[in-house]
Amino acid sequence: MAKGSLSSGAIDPTALEAESLQAIGAATSTEALDEVEATLLGKRSALATAHRRLGQLDPETRRSAGRELNDLRARLEAVIAERRAGLRADERSAVLEADRLDLSEVVLEGLRTPLRRGHRHLVTSTRDALEDVFVAMGFTVAEGPEAETDWYNFEALNIPPAHPARGMYDSFYLDVGEPETVVLRTHTSPVQIRLMEAAVAAGSIPIHSVMPGRCYRRDTADASHLPVFHQVEGVVVDRGLTFADLAGTIETFTAAYFGPEVHSRLRPAYFPFTEPSAEYDITCTICLGAGCRTCSGTGWLELGGCGMVDPAVFDAAGIDPLEWSGFAFGFGIDRCAQMRHEVADLRNLLESDVRFLRQF
Repeated sequence: MAKGSLSSGAIDPTALEAESLQAIGAATSTEALDEVEATLLGKRSALATAHRRLGQLDPETRRSAGRELNDLRARLEAVIAERRAGLRADERSAVLEADRLDLSEVVLEGLRTPLRRGHRHLVTSTRDALEDVFVAMGFTVAEGPEAETDWYNFEALNIPPAHPARGMYDSFYLDVGEPETVVLRTHTSPVQIRLMEAAVAAGSIPIHSVMPGRCYRRDTADASHLPVFHQVEGVVVDRGLTFADLAGTIETFTAAYFGPEVHSRLRPAYFPFTEPSAEYDITCTICLGAGCRTCSGTGWLELGGCGMVDPAVFDAAGIDPLEWSGFAFGFGIDRCAQMRHEVADLRNLLESDVRFLRQF
């Protein structure tokens, strides 16, 4: 549908809109409209294809074409919403106007309709895929508790009480005994402390492990942030590691998971548990670097942070920083799902809209 207007490689929002409006108007039921919506706005739609082709245009043309396509999507969504409201009203009226409802027919129809088999949520399948990639790179997988003590979540990570870095986290504390001693973990970094302590006790250093799990922060939900999110932490402890090993590991993962056309970049940053530290970005796969609302027009999306393990963290875990070195990284599983599957708004992952979930 509407692909003819894109067959030559040009983007023609006018022709695309005309054909789309015709298809919306032709839908005679809410079920048919759902199928039309998936065709027009889904990840394999002509509109999504047009967005991906923006990268082939010169910068000036790309900006204007991108604005036209975003405006077109907004108009189509509004028309679909209006059409759906009308169809629902018609269907409701048809039911109310019926002389009687034969319940036996309803029961028989229900028995004849096969049950749909469910599947894993997009975030769960993304976590499984990430684990597969890291295991193939030689990492093991570890887990830890979601309710952490202040020691593991902050102090052992070189964030003592009253440290300015605690202002980065608006935390959910649990009312268990002494105030502010148990917190819903704000990151999966506490697991690396538990892992290091276990490795020291067992004499099993070096360490090459990733730690996926759910985290909690008092963030306002928007297109790229959630108050409850999923993160994967990675830590490597060995002799003679350098920042180059960290950068190479991240680039290897990025190419293996997102594809060779997506790259990573590191920007200087500050984290109290690593030194030196960096932010980890990847090419925005929604706009292919052209700039969109998901990446705030930059062409890049921040996935997380990384850096060389601070000696103070090694000391807290009982590891000699003069003998061992290490690096750590952490990024959002939800963000990975968003970028790999071209989900424009992270809030879609929490809304439980079956029309959205069935696409994956």
